[in-house]
Amino acid sequence: MGFGSETGDISTPRKAGFPSIAESRKIVRAECVQEGVREATKAAGVAAVISTVATLGAVRYVPWVKQHINYTGRALIISAASVAAFFITADKTILECGKRNTTYDKPV
Repeated sequence: MGFGSETGDISTPRKAGFPSIAESRKIVRAECVQEGVREATKAAGVAAVISTVATLGAVRYVPWVKQHINYTGRALIISAASVAAFFITADKTILECGKRNTTYDKPV
C-alpha cells in the first residue's frame, strides 16, 4: 500500500497542458453556478431591504395592517420576498450563463 502519488491515484496532478473537454465543461458549470449565487445574493439583499421598509411602513401607517398582521406575518412577508428574489435571480443568471457558454457541434 502506497500513498496516492506512489500508486498513480486520481488525486495526482495532470501533466501540464490544456484540460480535457469534460474538465473544461465542469469548470464552466461551476463558474455559472457561482455567478448565479453571487447575483442572487445581491438581489435577495435588495429585496429584503425594500420589503422591510414597505412592510414596516404599512404597519405604522395603515390601521388594518397594524391590527391584522402580527410579527410572524411581517417576518414571513419579508422572508418570502427575499427567497423569491434569490431563486428567480439565480435561475435567470445560471440559464443566461449557460446560453452564453453553449457551443453546438456542427454536423459533419
